[in-house]
Amino acid sequence: MTVHWPLDNSYARLPARFYARLAPTPVAAPRLVALNARLAAALGLDAAALAAPEGVAVLAGNVVPEGAEPLAQAYAGHQFGGWVPQLGDGRAILLGEVVAPDGRRFDIQLKGAGRTPYSRMGDGRAWLGPVIREYLVSEAMAALGVPTTRALAAVATGETVWREGPLPGAVLTRVASSHIRVGTFQFFAARRDLEALDLLARHVIARHFPAAGGPLGLLEAAVAAQARLVAQWMAVGFVHGVMNTDNAHVGGDTIDYGPCAFMDAYHPDSVFSSIDHHGRYAYANQPQVAVWNMAQLATAMLPLLGEPREAAIEAATAAVHGFAPVFEAEWLARFRAKLGLTTAEAADGALVEALLGRMARLGADFTRTFRGLGDGSARDEFAEPAAFEAWAEDWRARLAREGAGPAAVAGRLKAANPAIIPRNHRVEQAIAAAVAGDPAPFERLAVALARPFDDDPALADLRAGPAEGERVHRTFCGT
Repeated sequence: MTVHWPLDNSYARLPARFYARLAPTPVAAPRLVALNARLAAALGLDAAALAAPEGVAVLAGNVVPEGAEPLAQAYAGHQFGGWVPQLGDGRAILLGEVVAPDGRRFDIQLKGAGRTPYSRMGDGRAWLGPVIREYLVSEAMAALGVPTTRALAAVATGETVWREGPLPGAVLTRVASSHIRVGTFQFFAARRDLEALDLLARHVIARHFPAAGGPLGLLEAAVAAQARLVAQWMAVGFVHGVMNTDNAHVGGDTIDYGPCAFMDAYHPDSVFSSIDHHGRYAYANQPQVAVWNMAQLATAMLPLLGEPREAAIEAATAAVHGFAPVFEAEWLARFRAKLGLTTAEAADGALVEALLGRMARLGADFTRTFRGLGDGSARDEFAEPAAFEAWAEDWRARLAREGAGPAAVAGRLKAANPAIIPRNHRVEQAIAAAVAGDPAPFERLAVALARPFDDDPALADLRAGPAEGERVHRTFCGT
């Protein structure tokens, strides 16, 4: 059964210095672990054909589909603030771009598809754990309404990958609006390749920001998109973990789920990444880091902003300064909704911060506290319930000024606050079971995460936080 891939590969039509052309490295014994049938349908792909041996061979990298032009993209980046002039796709191959039935364009990328010219010392492979983590977390983000890359499929390779020890290999089929990063612009800026910078900017405008009108409009749109994205991360308690400029998507999507995590107990200094030794990418630091990343994009784009240079710097600086008002407005809108509010008052930000401060001090669970505002269970998340009740008096008075009835407020709260997130311990349990040959925990969690706002008694255990022995304090990237 052959899969028809409606491919039109605009990135492959850019000059050769944007990428390296190569096919995925075949694997020994591909086996389908998961297939996202709903996403396949949205892309205009036949899920049944994808699940057949011929389709799995494509998803594993053993067969290149007709119309594909496989390549690994070149880019650079700042990693934990340190400049690396060449990075690139070291273990991912872009097969091409699918044009969906609605006319939207999406990259189809195989992650873990073998060595490329950008692999440096890596083996180009992925193991099953990070593939499952990215599948679960990226699809959870999509269900929560947060802009993100998606997971179309996970395939076990039948091969061994060596990390701390032998681990089962896997390939993730990732779907993205593009894979263009701040680091892509930095790659060409560092080489003073103005022609490539201009071509890249035109490509990004056409693909992501058709109303931008030029490089400055592109920069302003990218800054605004990043500001909205990070505000949405904050509202669901997400910690990206590795916000390097090569992991900052210029279109404003969440990309590169490595050592990421959702918080259980709320604290602004939460860090999970095993490689973030100084908390650079802690939960509360994410807005400032995003501004820094946008400043690097502005610096890379300066040659496109015209002369004199002083005027270009002034325009770029103003564009980056546009981050703060967009972020603050989006953050406040998201947290107002989480409190069940539909109108604006000047003290709303202080009301939110007062709740978060109590949550941090008393170890309240982020997701369950906000969800519990709708059913009265929020106070149970606090070691000192009286501290919550003191805040709740102000909150109830604020709700009363809106005049909405209890049923309407409860409906708003349920719609804004998920019941189920990909909690770290559940993700780790799903990975451990899958490695042991039991896919059931992964499959059950994937189904639950696709409808995070539902109240299903059969999934009540997935709402619970970790027991003391289940807490996950560190998460890891897959390289």
